[in-house]
Amino acid sequence: MLRAVVLVFALLTHATMAGATDTSVCGQLGHLAAARLRWEMVRKSRVDPANHEMSCRSYDANFVEAVAARQAVSACRSGTELQRTLELLDTEISAFNDLIATHCSG
Repeated sequence: MLRAVVLVFALLTHATMAGATDTSVCGQLGHLAAARLRWEMVRKSRVDPANHEMSCRSYDANFVEAVAARQAVSACRSGTELQRTLELLDTEISAFNDLIATHCSG
């Protein structure tokens, strides 16, 4: 949990210091549906005890990717589309956070 909080804080701090919205990030939001499908597959995959560390790294990387996508969405979208997309991404972030807490802490 602490690792997840630190990652979110680092990403948000980096974005604040970056200043203006990068238009290339906004152009990549079309890949969000594919990313969500990939995240779903990662979440549903079994944790193999022999590859426990690899699974945890995957959860971490996908968590960070979801947080970065949320950040991009908040800068590039507005109105009801923004709210709906943020809710979907919050669900993804929460799911990865739960997986990390359940399988990778200790």
